[in-house]
Amino acid sequence: MARVLTPRAEDFPRWYQDLIAKAQLADNGPVRGTMVIRPAGYAIWERMQAEMDARIKLAGAENAYFPLFIPESYLRREAQHVEGFSPELAVVTHGGGKQLAEPVVVRPTSETVIGEFMAKWVDSYRDLPLLLNQWANVVRWELRPRIFLRTSEFLWQEGHTAHADETDARAYARKILHEVYEDFMVGVLGIPVLVGLKTARERFAGATRTYTLEGMMGDGKALQMGTSHELGQNFAKAFDITYTSAERSVEHAWTTSWGSSTRMLGGLIMCHGDDNGLRVPPKLAPVQAYVMVVKAGDGVAEAAAKLCDALRDAGVRVALDDRVDTPFGRRAVDAELKGYPVRVELGPRDLAAGNAVLVRRTTGAKTPVPVPDVVAGVLAALDADQKALYDEALARRESQTVSVDSLAEAIEAAGTGFARVPWSAVGAEGEATANAQGVTVRCLRRADGSVPDSEDEPELTAILARSY
Repeated sequence: MARVLTPRAEDFPRWYQDLIAKAQLADNGPVRGTMVIRPAGYAIWERMQAEMDARIKLAGAENAYFPLFIPESYLRREAQHVEGFSPELAVVTHGGGKQLAEPVVVRPTSETVIGEFMAKWVDSYRDLPLLLNQWANVVRWELRPRIFLRTSEFLWQEGHTAHADETDARAYARKILHEVYEDFMVGVLGIPVLVGLKTARERFAGATRTYTLEGMMGDGKALQMGTSHELGQNFAKAFDITYTSAERSVEHAWTTSWGSSTRMLGGLIMCHGDDNGLRVPPKLAPVQAYVMVVKAGDGVAEAAAKLCDALRDAGVRVALDDRVDTPFGRRAVDAELKGYPVRVELGPRDLAAGNAVLVRRTTGAKTPVPVPDVVAGVLAALDADQKALYDEALARRESQTVSVDSLAEAIEAAGTGFARVPWSAVGAEGEATANAQGVTVRCLRRADGSVPDSEDEPELTAILARSY
């Protein structure tokens, strides 16, 4: 294949931008920091939405929608929250040609407006838990934008729940963490994630605990793939979310929030992409099998259409490329760039021999397969390559993660990957030292890999890395 992308080893950020442009995933918007998601990119986001939404609903949450504009006074009710978001806010002061009586904030996140309505809707313990989710856009004014990773406007889901007690709230925040986010990221995205607790320094503004899922990208840096937060009673007290208990006492609810965004698209690119373009895990791919007519004639188009029907009947998401007026080589390069897991190539000579050629995006292997065996061959390749992408990403993470004993060693190791170091060797003071050198504590984990309840637990391990 002719060189289309800057090699990753030569310039990883340039490769990332090249891939997004050449694979037609997205473009920069007209306002600095915004993006236009093109059909090829949006199709992947729709698959992410569908997979996530199904898991969110299995966890008991229901979808709703809340306003884009939030009164500025709402944010000021929770001091840590407004302080944390103030530098990123977009504020509207005029509307309809007049100055507004009160400025409104363009939604950076919805804890405040949803808290206002939770207070209205919750009356009794019988109304709890209240489990809500919304799919929406949010705005956080970004100083150093990068498509999918950090943009001033992005798409996401944000869940917000209210519970009768802290135990139930904590259990639900962790349910989302593991049964929705981790299950999706590992099982569908094929990205191994480290699940852990954020430090107080990295905690979401207004939360009592923040849980995170951290993935390693192809250049060894970390990407926060999603977060789930326990908010304690902070927002319940700020917005008077109270309920009458079974014992007739009036109590404040305990709330959670959790979110994942189009940043996962950036993670998909940087974790699985190679020098030929995107590689989309089969379970996620909008197009799993791409049937290509190499050259017209001798019944090839008809045979290709029948193969598409057979694949579709077998549950494969399939697309047909019969654009024989476009050179085949150009079409094949485009298919590589877009990361279709399997190509089925069919030309007159193939058909005369009773074969089609299966091309696997993950391995690059090209295999002649008898036409009657194509469906079975495609299904086997999809299963194998879903596993292969995860295994490759896991092997890279393990090879670029080192265990060290001191903060200095951890900071040095973070130049090429992840560092595991005793949290007791870092602490809040050491964390500030690392931050000054562009290294962050991505999460804290117990020795057995489980998620701690507090950073004060003994014998915790800290994961340090450079990050996006």
